[in-house]
Amino acid sequence: MPFTYIIYSEMLNKYYVGACIDSERRLYEHNIGHSKFTSTGMPWQLKYKEEYATLPEAKKRELAIKRMKSRKYIETLIG
Repeated sequence: MPFTYIIYSEMLNKYYVGACIDSERRLYEHNIGHSKFTSTGMPWQLKYKEEYATLPEAKKRELAIKRMKSRKYIETLIG
């Protein structure tokens, strides 16, 4: 199932928002340095995910969260 997810790096004190089909595989990729952006913040922790019927829906939600440009909004989602 497609997901929108939020991961957190304690080392960088930053959140990263993404969308994918397999959240466990994607988190693994972030934590082995597969992504240039997230390779500096390892280890990453999955903090939040939302499930969608299609990947385009998950990507739409990812963009909506990113457009908020708000750490407070992300922390409210996480709860």
